[in-house]
Amino acid sequence: MPIWLPELTADLEFFPDPQQALTDPDGLLALGGDLSASRLIHAYRLGIFPWFNEGDPLLWWSPSVRAIFAPKTLQLPRTLKKTLKKHNFSFSCNQQFSEVMQLCAQTRLNTTGTWIQPCMQQAYGELHRLGVANSIEVWLDNQLVGGCYGLQIGHLFCGESMFNLVPNAAKLALVALQHQLSQYTDGLIDCQMPNPFLMQLGAQPLPRSEYLSLLAERRDTPLPATMWAARPLLIADEGQC
Repeated sequence: MPIWLPELTADLEFFPDPQQALTDPDGLLALGGDLSASRLIHAYRLGIFPWFNEGDPLLWWSPSVRAIFAPKTLQLPRTLKKTLKKHNFSFSCNQQFSEVMQLCAQTRLNTTGTWIQPCMQQAYGELHRLGVANSIEVWLDNQLVGGCYGLQIGHLFCGESMFNLVPNAAKLALVALQHQLSQYTDGLIDCQMPNPFLMQLGAQPLPRSEYLSLLAERRDTPLPATMWAARPLLIADEGQC
């Protein structure tokens, strides 16, 4: 049976209702359009994100279940506390956004392939310049070894991808991210779709209808412009960054 997908037009405001997304493949909503900053921001504000492989058309998704880290759920377990004390890790935000995106793309390409193509890196780089896309960096002996990035949509952080070049660096990046958010809001993180790694860390499934309601409550509440100023971050001994 043919799958019908609405094709986006030049109208940046047009997206189908996310509740109309397909069930197979889960969450596929529309195709086409572009990766302009205006369209991307509008999509995220509606609970929609782009995800497509090389050679595919530009595909837009709103999955039936999201993966969410609730406030104060990302803590440093005892083993990671020991790792921090033993090794010379340090943390920062927005000091190497482009490099974090590139390393996310590279590490995924070396395993299962990546949707973080050059056009995506360029588009999200523009969002970073606009102050919408932000990154967390993990350093070991002054070398970038882990990190994550995503979009700040009001009081909700929409995570996109993460990487690690040494064990546990991605976990440390998520802990640092939630602590950074908790300085200004409650630390809720949307990780798009559930996977074993996220669920093991404590992410919770949230049905799309509940996610959309949560997003609507949070997307229009501004945060201080200084929140994501590029700077070092610290991790405290009690288990949070």
